[in-house]
Amino acid sequence: MNKKTEEFFEKMLYFLPWTEAAYKESIATYGEVLETIIVENIFMPEIIKLLKEEKNIKLLESVFKYFDEVSNDRDAYLMNLFSVTVLEVLGNDRSILETARKYMGTKAIELQMQADRDIGRRV
Repeated sequence: MNKKTEEFFEKMLYFLPWTEAAYKESIATYGEVLETIIVENIFMPEIIKLLKEEKNIKLLESVFKYFDEVSNDRDAYLMNLFSVTVLEVLGNDRSILETARKYMGTKAIELQMQADRDIGRRV
């Protein structure tokens, strides 16, 4: 895992501290950090839940502000991980995506639309 990706995981654990046990369990189970598995199966279900409830607005704003920072990062590995996990998962449910877009910046929206196109979804 490169430094930028490591920072991403640290930040996600900061935003979603209740996921730390599942994060550690995943590492113990697989013997390593399987990045896409952790993002898709541990972090994103929590983000989706926050978006469905839309009660913890400050947390959503903080998370998506960070996602905007990631969207503007030049680290190719991090951008690929972010696109194929976070952005594709957000596109799985149009109502969730609509809610997420209220918190997303221009670059993140653009990248999410590109992620949808990359997997053959209509935008």
